[in-house]
Amino acid sequence: MNKLRYNDNLVGYVFASPFILGFLIFTLYPIISSLFYSFTDYNLFDAPNFIGFDNYHKMFTADDKYWKSVSVTFTYVFASVPLRLAFALMVAILLNKAISGIGIYRSAFYLPSLIGGSVAVSIMWTQVFGDKGLLNSALGVIGIHTDTSWIGNPSTALWTLIALSVWQFGSSMLIFLAGLKNIPASYYEAASVDGANKVRQFFKITLPLLSPIILFNLIMQTISAFMTFTPAYIISRGEGGPLDNTLLYSLYLYRRAFQFYEMGYASAMAWVMLILVGIIALVIFQTSKYWVYYENKGEK
Repeated sequence: MNKLRYNDNLVGYVFASPFILGFLIFTLYPIISSLFYSFTDYNLFDAPNFIGFDNYHKMFTADDKYWKSVSVTFTYVFASVPLRLAFALMVAILLNKAISGIGIYRSAFYLPSLIGGSVAVSIMWTQVFGDKGLLNSALGVIGIHTDTSWIGNPSTALWTLIALSVWQFGSSMLIFLAGLKNIPASYYEAASVDGANKVRQFFKITLPLLSPIILFNLIMQTISAFMTFTPAYIISRGEGGPLDNTLLYSLYLYRRAFQFYEMGYASAMAWVMLILVGIIALVIFQTSKYWVYYENKGEK
């Protein structure tokens, strides 16, 4: 019996070994290495020299572009995430109807997220918001003539990235749609009998029962927003312009690591961002007890 159990365990370890090895080699080792490199002057070519907290000191006290990237990233996150979730919820409510061909509409609205923030989409976005782009052409049709490049304008460049993020709302929409399907129709019928209109039903029934779904989407989309890289890199041609107004944190980290070959400094930036995102996620979880409703517990 013991021998049989030993053989079963061995077979299990053999089948799990690809994941275990992949985790150790491609996840755990790079994490530990980056932590070590964050305390060195590693530049990809020479042996790293230990310099203590110099990278962190430089980051917080002597790098203006670092703080610019932090400011741009926070503006991007706190603007794009609420807008994306609000738009996704609105569309999910509209698509939560039992009408003919609704599956086609759902697929069409999910398509932008299926494509993702790819290089091709980012290039297309430059054509939409360029000086001769689709947006200016559409404005010209209604009598508003402008040759402004929305991407090249410092005051609007970041908002083109935010618009791209909001446009890719499909994954959040599907999750909201699944949550809406789980709300019993009897709740709305009882509310209608009591005289509650659609707006009151939304705030008293839909939002409270969707709050766990909102929490999940909020956490996932916040983390994803902090990791945004490809659109900023393609649209700004890797420079974060104009005037560093699209210099997202991930883009500046990439430039430090692979354009200036300051891998130690970039590793320090990565760890600061990891800690910062962890703190923000923790704050969201801690505050969720005041606004997330769990029906099975009957309380927040």
